[in-house]
Amino acid sequence: MDMILNFLHQGLSAIVPFVVLLGVLIFIHELGHFMVARWCGVRVEVFSLGFGKKILKYKKGDTTYALSIIPLGGYVKMFGEQPGDVIAEEDKKVSFTHKNVWQRIAVVLAGPLMNFFFAIFIFFAVAMMGEDAKTPVIGDVSAQTAAYTAGFRSGDRLITVNDKAINTWEDFQKILSQKENRDLHLDVVVQHEGSQEQSKISVNAKAEPNPNVLSSYDYVATVEGLTPMSAGTTVGVKAGSPLYAMGLRTGDTLTSINGQKVTYWRQLDSAFAKLNAKDTLTLEVMGVREGDKEEKPITVTMAPIESIKSYSMQSLGLESSELYLSKVMEGSPAAAAGLKEGDRLVAINNVTLAKWEDVINNIKSFDGKNPVSVAVLRDNQNVDLKITPKMTTQMNSSGAEEKRYTIGIAPVVNMAAPELMTVKFSNPIEALARGTQKTWDVSVMTVMSFVRLFEAKISPKNIGGVLSIGQAASETFKIGMTQFLQMMAIISVNLFILNLLPVPVLDGGHLVFYVIELVKGAPLSMKKMEVAQQVGLALLMSLMIFALFNDFTRLLGL
Repeated sequence: MDMILNFLHQGLSAIVPFVVLLGVLIFIHELGHFMVARWCGVRVEVFSLGFGKKILKYKKGDTTYALSIIPLGGYVKMFGEQPGDVIAEEDKKVSFTHKNVWQRIAVVLAGPLMNFFFAIFIFFAVAMMGEDAKTPVIGDVSAQTAAYTAGFRSGDRLITVNDKAINTWEDFQKILSQKENRDLHLDVVVQHEGSQEQSKISVNAKAEPNPNVLSSYDYVATVEGLTPMSAGTTVGVKAGSPLYAMGLRTGDTLTSINGQKVTYWRQLDSAFAKLNAKDTLTLEVMGVREGDKEEKPITVTMAPIESIKSYSMQSLGLESSELYLSKVMEGSPAAAAGLKEGDRLVAINNVTLAKWEDVINNIKSFDGKNPVSVAVLRDNQNVDLKITPKMTTQMNSSGAEEKRYTIGIAPVVNMAAPELMTVKFSNPIEALARGTQKTWDVSVMTVMSFVRLFEAKISPKNIGGVLSIGQAASETFKIGMTQFLQMMAIISVNLFILNLLPVPVLDGGHLVFYVIELVKGAPLSMKKMEVAQQVGLALLMSLMIFALFNDFTRLLGL
């Protein structure tokens, strides 16, 4: 009984945000058609919230206002909206078909535009409420990179760039985004981590093709090693080590060491070095144990050990988790060869591994002939395996498909989430400007996604349907109201763009008919419009089926 109730609870918690999101957006869309139709003198016969059988209805004037049983949006039924309808002479003044072409364009365009303006309103509201943004803090800077040579250090906070104040990481990215292929000189003021000291750094950023294919900027200025990403505190624990005996496990994430909060890998060495090995060591961690469904706080305590003269990562048997396996895919070459979850990768083809990137590069370089030699550590025992990678199609970070050799493994990821800050606009004018800019940015990104699809720069497998929308609605609702509202605004912009596509049965298709009517001075024939509508309907249904297929393959992991 508990399992059934739990299933129903999870189902309802996923369905309700989806119904609210899609219902509100389609209702707003239809409200646009309704208001402009009334303004143009068109008789609106039905304005329904929802579809199907009417549960409640109320008639005022010529319009029946209804609440229907399926709460996914709504619809507007206008008098004389079908070109073939027989309209009495006295009723032509309230017939949609008999309105002039500019009025019909206004009525049809009103729906998509309502979605656009509603997105501005939502982003405006979020700006007033406060939205999350990445802090302008530099992540890990390796000593061998151009960023380090120029003077940047891990944890530096960007204060100004080329005399422009930097409040968020997004501000910095905007400066780096470029339309032209040219290098960019940067004069940067930074504040070093853990101090008030500031330094001025001058560096040339090299223009490179923008990895974000959905951006309208073709190039981005980059400084090697400059990134907001930092390694986290998820540890690999060597079997047989003192902390392993005390219950610490690979995949546990350290949150504090003897009361000192730790967030990044770079903080661990100094945190342990400050401790006296004669004192008890207390670690607060987040971890999952057998039977747990999610991470929970765990305290690991270790009394002083005579053989340990000082606390350090090495003396405690700790290392980064990224070379430990969190998953071995069923039916993969790795599974067939005998790799297991928890194995620690040591070497591939006698090349010692230092980071996960080394694993990917070694497997990618497989010659297609001889099996790859993989050395792993399992329960303190060395195990040597032979694995033959297979060619697979992977989705890269840009959304494009690429073919490369894989063996079917995944690491215990050790990456800290970027530090977030709340950006809040108290001035309504500034908040409105922010809402308008965000809506425009999402609109450009949506249009660019169609462009990149036609250019084959992103895979059509990225196209999602109602299940993807439902999943996004559910996940963002769990995170918080601002995230849910932002997702609603993004979907609203998508509806704005999609409905303007020149496909018959969509608003954009009707607009094409009306533009042709303006040019010709007469509407298209009924036969031509009917054929176009049938073709448009077939295209739309095909797209919906394809999107639904993508949804199922993603959910089922196919």
